[in-house]
Amino acid sequence: MTEEASRDTVDSLAREHGLELLRFAYLLCGDRQLAEDLLQDVLLALHRRFPDHLPLDNPVGYARRALANTNVSRARRRSSGEVVTDVLPDTMPVDPHDPAERDALWQALRRLPVRQRTVLVLRFYADWTDDDIAAALGARRGTVRSLASRAMVTLRADETLTAPEGGRS
Repeated sequence: MTEEASRDTVDSLAREHGLELLRFAYLLCGDRQLAEDLLQDVLLALHRRFPDHLPLDNPVGYARRALANTNVSRARRRSSGEVVTDVLPDTMPVDPHDPAERDALWQALRRLPVRQRTVLVLRFYADWTDDDIAAALGARRGTVRSLASRAMVTLRADETLTAPEGGRS
């Protein structure tokens, strides 16, 4: 395999952009282990589809879109399989040293519905246009704008996110 061909594989994508894609997945889902699972699922799907060579102009963008779609699909599957119970399951202890656990904005983002959080991450972190987000989510541009608007209204109304004294509210 030539050096050029070895750079255009799923393995090279994972080595060169794995951490960046993991951060993106974490922003989408808000859970470290779930982000790792999402990224693993996407890389595995890419490898199954393109085992020898990635014939993509923008493999990182393709992977981001796949992460967004996989995250929304997983949330839909999970919510349809939830069962109401009287007993709460054991939860993992919260690490008080994890900056995400102390960050009020991150906590507020976690409370948003998956599609609203996904739209905000794609818009403000990935700097995608509404048309790009709509294409990635299989939705209309108006739906994307509506999801973003509802998410922003929710964040503005969140009492845990207060403006510093003398700042805008």
